[in-house]
Amino acid sequence: MARRSAEAASRAPVSKDRALEHAVAVADAEGIEAVTMRRLARELGVEAASLYHHVSGKDEILDGLVDIVSAEIELPSPSDEWRPAIRQRAHSTRAVLRRHPWAVALMASRTTPGPATLRLLEAGIRCFRAGGFPVQPAAHAISAVDSYVHGFVLQEVNLPFRDEAELAAMTGAIMDQFPAEDFPFLFELTVEHVLQPGYSYGNEFDVGLEVVLDGVATRLERAES
Repeated sequence: MARRSAEAASRAPVSKDRALEHAVAVADAEGIEAVTMRRLARELGVEAASLYHHVSGKDEILDGLVDIVSAEIELPSPSDEWRPAIRQRAHSTRAVLRRHPWAVALMASRTTPGPATLRLLEAGIRCFRAGGFPVQPAAHAISAVDSYVHGFVLQEVNLPFRDEAELAAMTGAIMDQFPAEDFPFLFELTVEHVLQPGYSYGNEFDVGLEVVLDGVATRLERAES
């Protein structure tokens, strides 16, 4: 039965949507480098030349992937309360990008955004404008927030350790190579914060986000004064 289902799926009509569906699956499993026209054609059960009847090439696939990921991010509801709306958008963005760790770098590299990508940016700008930000402070604010969220996730998905044990082993090896007096504040922070039980780099996200939002709020106060 499973074999017949797989065969039926392979005989389903080829389309851009099906190509993108397979592209997301390949990227999630193996990374964005594995997404090629030849690979997608094989996944769809057709020759590579046949796929070009439905998409112009890999660039169209990559642009489509960015828009699919953007569409998964929950848009904040229209509100005069900009801070909780932006906070919710930031958390949703982080959750989606963690599900698709290949996407954060890809999103920064594309020059032809799709409608979902534009809606996500529009929603963020709307939060600030509806919250009383003039145009220029709103531009600074959305740039600061999105740069923080994307930069944090880029670090988070590329951490060289998976748990506390691996973190302790890695930091211990580094600390053994250098005298503590050369890096007193770094060693202090490592011992008193990073190596404490229950530490998780991901817990830094909320703290950093509030620091950014505090700065954004201060900019608004200055603009209003």
